[in-house]
Amino acid sequence: MAAPAGFEYVVRGGDVVIRHHGTTATVLRGAKAAVFLAEVDAGDPQLLMARVTGNYRRGNERAAKRHPRNAS
Repeated sequence: MAAPAGFEYVVRGGDVVIRHHGTTATVLRGAKAAVFLAEVDAGDPQLLMARVTGNYRRGNERAAKRHPRNAS
């Protein structure tokens, strides 16, 4: 699986706007924005932004949910 790419973020006042390929993916405000800004320096910013926006999943979740070994 390829590493996430195409994300960027902009800080506007107390808000953090995260974009994916130029389109706004999400806006973080308040405590979530503060936590994001603290974590972005500590790790991989692209992976963090993918995780925050939910854009790290790639289509096999439904198939995995229906697989016999995952049946409860």
